[in-house]
Amino acid sequence: MPSATPGYAPDLEKYLKSLRGQPLEAAVENLISLLKRRQIRGSEPCAVATAHILLQVVARSKWQDVDGLIDNVTRIGRRLVEAQPKELVIGNIVRRILSLIRDEAVEDRNELSSETQSEAPMTPPRGANPANLSLLQSPPSTYAKQDSAGDYLSNPAVSQTRPGPVPSYSSVNVPKSLFHLLSASPPSLGDGLGSPHRMSGASTPTRSAFQTSSQVHALRSEVIDGIEEIKDEISQVDDQIAALAEVQIRPGDHIMVHQPSPTVQRFVLRAAAKRKFTVLVVTEPLRKQSEEVQYANFRKKLSSSGITAINVMNSGLMAYMSRVNKVILGARSIVANGGAVTDAGAATIARAAREQGNAVVVLAGVYKLSPVNPFDEGSLIEWGDSSSFVSFADGSMVNNVEIRTPVTELVPAEFIDTYVTNLGTHSRDHLASLIADHYKQEDADFHLGVPSER
Repeated sequence: MPSATPGYAPDLEKYLKSLRGQPLEAAVENLISLLKRRQIRGSEPCAVATAHILLQVVARSKWQDVDGLIDNVTRIGRRLVEAQPKELVIGNIVRRILSLIRDEAVEDRNELSSETQSEAPMTPPRGANPANLSLLQSPPSTYAKQDSAGDYLSNPAVSQTRPGPVPSYSSVNVPKSLFHLLSASPPSLGDGLGSPHRMSGASTPTRSAFQTSSQVHALRSEVIDGIEEIKDEISQVDDQIAALAEVQIRPGDHIMVHQPSPTVQRFVLRAAAKRKFTVLVVTEPLRKQSEEVQYANFRKKLSSSGITAINVMNSGLMAYMSRVNKVILGARSIVANGGAVTDAGAATIARAAREQGNAVVVLAGVYKLSPVNPFDEGSLIEWGDSSSFVSFADGSMVNNVEIRTPVTELVPAEFIDTYVTNLGTHSRDHLASLIADHYKQEDADFHLGVPSER
């Protein structure tokens, strides 16, 4: 559990440093408590923390086969989702890792099947001489003879003598007349000479056990490498999305952004390095006089690049919408039908842009794209503290009025024109193929579990 020392506020960085010296179950419980208390919050921190703990599950938990590994990851992933169901990226990362495990297991089975087929002895040709075929079926260094019980024993006398050239099938003495061809009977499989499986039966269990042990070790290494690639993908998302900024922002445009996330800021700043345009930053009004000006560092960087930045309050954005060419929003997650979970207030901007005929662009990494299509959209909304709007000193008002302050909200898919991810620019119709490429259908509802586990 996190330390209760005064002044100590556990976050993602401190949690990742503590993983090395913690038992696995303690690390899982630690992350669950941090998620519940919202000490780790936001799409990227939650995704990074989930990837790190599941890597520990793959590397340190006990499992003997693919099903055991999938059960371990599913069980831990379900607990993480239940700890913070509002963060859809937690379930996304769990599904990505489950899909990775299934793909690696299928590849290993295919490789084993191909190796087994290549090592299987060749079926003896019909009508071939069993005396000649016995040389082909014997090991290269030791030849065998059959005892009275039908078992094969090594023959040292024969093994010390180097055999002559093995006759080919064309040199086998086959009867030429039609009568002999029709009346010739195939070699008996009961005597063991013509059976290709007779020699391999004794060694199959040992080799199968060896392959199973080696496959578990190989699968563990491959899955760990795949999780490392997912972590690298998350760290590179902002740079890859920013590389597409010059395609979306043209010189002279008026761009509106709403409470710009780090992804949106880097996207706009990349375009500002080569083009001149105007940025309208929509922010919430200050609740307290002591609060600092929001996004001051972002506006300072825009000014240093020669970009005009205009601060707009939510209440006055409609006065500027007629001049706006494009609205750029950062998404916390994207559901299967194309709706985007964003900071509260973005849905109003998207609706206004749609009425004016302006394009709405949503920026999000692929790891934020969720296969979940919730029936209750209200379950995606996170509610915050309303004390900044109404003071509890006004007892009469607080007792008679219910005040709810949303932190996030869902922007409907019909208000969004373009989705920009680290894999490129997509339309709403293309999201289904992205989901199919990154997730398995059997893992879509992994977090629901069976009734006994809920």
